[in-house]
Amino acid sequence: MTYLKSLFILILLSSCARTVSRISPDQQIDLSGRWNDSDSRMVADKMVKDLLASEKFKEYAKSLNKKPAIIVGLIRNKTAEHIDADNYVKKIELAIFNSNIADLVESDNFREKLRQERADQQDFSSSTSASKWGKEVGANLMLFGEMTSETDVLNRKKVVNYITTLFLTDMETNKRVWYGQEEIKKFIKD
Repeated sequence: MTYLKSLFILILLSSCARTVSRISPDQQIDLSGRWNDSDSRMVADKMVKDLLASEKFKEYAKSLNKKPAIIVGLIRNKTAEHIDADNYVKKIELAIFNSNIADLVESDNFREKLRQERADQQDFSSSTSASKWGKEVGANLMLFGEMTSETDVLNRKKVVNYITTLFLTDMETNKRVWYGQEEIKKFIKD
């Protein structure tokens, strides 16, 4: 009897064992129906592509007679879900950086760290290797925006529409250079 009991427990435990498989980061998997890494990457890539291909951005860049420098500002999460906005901002920054159409300027958090390091270098580095003050590149444009969602629920069905709206604004004139919006709609059935 104990043999059968042991065998049953062993079978039960082995059937509950967790398995882990490595998959490509590009593979789209949607377990919960909530905003996920695939959504972030897809929206960031599409919106940056639309921004850089827009006629207004091209006109702006041509008027500067050089590659515009962009800083990515605050992108607010106004959805009811927890969405890692920093991760999303990094995907947008990566898409801008890899485009080679615009330069990317560091955000305020990183600028402060760089300035502190530059200040430390003035005291602790040789004069030939210390980074100099007053050489920072100012951003011509700031990209900012918000993420919102609309949810419709009936019985065991739900539709969630995620809307990302981004604004690209001239730092000197406050004139909007580009305005983009991308939506992802998900149908979830329990």
